Amino acid sequence: MSADVGELSGLGLLTWVYRPGLVDRVVAACGRAEHRRRLLPARLVVYFVLALALFSPAPYLEVMRHLVEGLRGQGLLGDWHIPAKSSLFRARQRLGSEPLRVLFATPAKPMGTEATPGSFWRGLRLLAVDGTCWDVADSPANEAAFGRPGNGRGQDKSCFPHVRMACLIEVGTHLVLDAELAGCRTGEVTLVSRLPRSCGPGEMVLADREFLGVPMWRAFTGSGADLLWRVPANRILPVERMLWDGSWLLSIHAHTDRAHSDPVTVWGIGLSAARHRPRRRGLPAGDQPARCPSLSRPPAGCALSGTLGGRGCLRRAQDPSTRSTRRAHQQDARRRPAADLGPPAGPSRAA
Repeated sequence: MSADVGELSGLGLLTWVYRPGLVDRVVAACGRAEHRRRLLPARLVVYFVLALALFSPAPYLEVMRHLVEGLRGQGLLGDWHIPAKSSLFRARQRLGSEPLRVLFATPAKPMGTEATPGSFWRGLRLLAVDGTCWDVADSPANEAAFGRPGNGRGQDKSCFPHVRMACLIEVGTHLVLDAELAGCRTGEVTLVSRLPRSCGPGEMVLADREFLGVPMWRAFTGSGADLLWRVPANRILPVERMLWDGSWLLSIHAHTDRAHSDPVTVWGIGLSAARHRPRRRGLPAGDQPARCPSLSRPPAGCALSGTLGGRGCLRRAQDPSTRSTRRAHQQDARRRPAADLGPPAGPSRAA
């Protein structure tokens, strides 16, 4: 690890992404600017905390030594010596987490271009939401703040406290655009529900099956973004209408809407069905997920992808894709213009 740190001792990456002037403004805005000259000024502590994350698990003093060498080489420190380890602890406590949170959000902007592989699909910037957990140091403070998950053995708990994170990333560059952290008792869905603030028009947000729900769907579509989300295999979705290209208009309801009086209409496709029948439906092979040819692009917020029962179809009780029904729809598609069979104007961004 020391060799790796030595190779990047200049820390040009940190000072390029987080310019000293930007760091000073953030520190002042958060009320952390020092009123007297300190051995560890707030600007240096910010760079030190960033370097700890970048060069983990290198020891405190080793990271500080290389950090100082790099900053002094850029004329940012002058004559300065490394303080004791206890001074570094106290300096981190004085700084707190708020300046780091603000500093992260300031340059967290999409960087992918049309030429970046995986960054765009049909003019929409591809973003994704997901979550993860990791261990933190086994200390009473961390246990109180984050908690310990169970280990599946009765009342026993994990050896380490866990931190849970949900993030919004740019698919093509893997750049983290927004993130929320909490203890292990806070679910991913709760954290992801705070991320629509960083989405907007011209973006398509991808998500896995556990995030599908009416409140979450409306939160993201309310930002102006398009969505492409998977559906749980055991989820039964009422079919409002089958379209000529093999996709469906579906309704999803909040679990609190027992009367089904406030549905959200979405556009559903079965992945396996779309993958194996591109020619029959007049869709170009390899151009999935399918969009209805009668529209230049589907209504925003009405793209829903999923396994739909595990094999690209709905449950039998509400499945319009049985042989007889599918044959009737194929015959109907030959008799009627495509425009008549396309999605109606009804489904809106947050309908």
